[in-house]
Amino acid sequence: MATSGTYVTEVPLKGTAEKHYKRWRNENHAFPDAVGHHIQSVTVHDGEWDSHGAIKIWNYTLTNKQYVNLEKMEKQEVFKERREIDDEKKTVTFRGLEGHVMEQLKVYEANFQFIPKSEDGSVCKITFNWEKRNDDFPDPSNYMKFIKSLAADMDDHVIKA
Repeated sequence: MATSGTYVTEVPLKGTAEKHYKRWRNENHAFPDAVGHHIQSVTVHDGEWDSHGAIKIWNYTLTNKQYVNLEKMEKQEVFKERREIDDEKKTVTFRGLEGHVMEQLKVYEANFQFIPKSEDGSVCKITFNWEKRNDDFPDPSNYMKFIKSLAADMDDHVIKA
């Protein structure tokens, strides 16, 4: 059996949990305009933009820093996911189906939960469950850094909206 694991982190946000949840649940089409350095396009493959079980295809840029020579490498990737929504818990879950990351991982499940912390502040709790296809592949910490950065960078856009 290949290595599996769970990464968990919290991203502090300036906007309300409701505003952030709405953006992640209903407004993925706005991601390229909001965080184009991360997300170049999002298309609905099956279902509706805001429907539970919808399948979406994301074109994104994964950035890796090579610590040996401190170069920043960017890689264009595609990710096909099935959406799960829990309105009561303000949670959106992406389950990986196909794409670059799925060449390395058998399981990709990124859960974004938006939790109120104050009248105008919240936190995005990210839980990333993964299982490698085999142990020759590196742990997917670069994907966790990517989704954490995506949540943090979306904060400014949600505040302005």
